[in-house]
Amino acid sequence: MVKRKGLLLVVSGPSGAGKGTICKEVLLKNKDINLSVSATTRNPREGEVDGVNYFFLSKEKFTEMIENNELLEHAQIYGNYYGTPKSAIMEKLENGQDVILEIEMQGAKQVKEFYPQGVFIFVLPPSLKELNSRLVGRGTETEEEIEGRFSCAFEEIKRIDDYDYFIVNKDVDLSVKELEEIISAERNKVTRYKEHIIEKFKEELQEC
Repeated sequence: MVKRKGLLLVVSGPSGAGKGTICKEVLLKNKDINLSVSATTRNPREGEVDGVNYFFLSKEKFTEMIENNELLEHAQIYGNYYGTPKSAIMEKLENGQDVILEIEMQGAKQVKEFYPQGVFIFVLPPSLKELNSRLVGRGTETEEEIEGRFSCAFEEIKRIDDYDYFIVNKDVDLSVKELEEIISAERNKVTRYKEHIIEKFKEELQEC
């Protein structure tokens, strides 16, 4: 009925809240949604593939991309750089394709300044105690890194006002359903398409 522009879905939350798992499941169930692949200078975790999970870059290459304005956002988190290549995302949005961007809060703030029409979703853990258990249980960080991520969690939660929606990730299947419902609602939001809708029916009225 109207030419739809893609949704930029920005998903953030404390490390260990489960945002990556939720996004992965949504992508598996919805082949029409694209994952934005971020760049990072951190080392790959076991099973991660360059160009699929992240673009794993040297600090020199990452700095070069910042200087050339090739990133939609970038941030330094826990001693490593993270960022989102700009051109591929903007092309998909213009072609009507939805894109999920799973990023830290520093980066999400930059995206909101550049692209405020994005949909910003914050994933919460059921409790800080559960968050700590998840960080320890995944076994991918040192004790020092776990302490650093956990100590940042409450400060990150206090900034939830920067987001449009929240999901409490107690059950992954339920959280996936909630994210899908948010996407469905945003696809039919009047403010995104009212000019196109009015123009279409105006043209039809003239033909009657």
